Amino acid sequence: MFVGRERSATILLMRMTETVILWLSEDQSFWVEIEEGPKPLGPLGLQQFYLDMEFVMLFSSEGRYLSRNLQQVIKNIIERAIDVVAATGIDPYSVLPEDDWFAEVAQIAIKMLIGKANFDNNVERDDTSPTASISASIVSHGSN
Repeated sequence: MFVGRERSATILLMRMTETVILWLSEDQSFWVEIEEGPKPLGPLGLQQFYLDMEFVMLFSSEGRYLSRNLQQVIKNIIERAIDVVAATGIDPYSVLPEDDWFAEVAQIAIKMLIGKANFDNNVERDDTSPTASISASIVSHGSN
């Protein structure tokens, strides 16, 4: 009885996620704002944007509704955001951490959401990270 409902929910979440990400990839007003707005996407914005997209991919993968199409569209969105920063004369790859960093931080965020995060006070932190203040707050308050 629940198997059918679970499959229906998975398909619904897959379609809903694909729809939102496809809309984002094609929304010209969004891209005009990022590319030409009063505050175009900069290095920290790119890091956060990349992290957000990596989170969507990982979250979708964990829920088993990451399609190949969704994964490719997200990768295209990330590449477009990188191109936006490159167009400002900044080397985007000089300001981006390694790809593994984004996957690790997204995994930590998912563990936090499901209540399985385990923070070690001896873990090395990058104080220049766009999420440094959030992770420092969580560690100092003992939340997990």
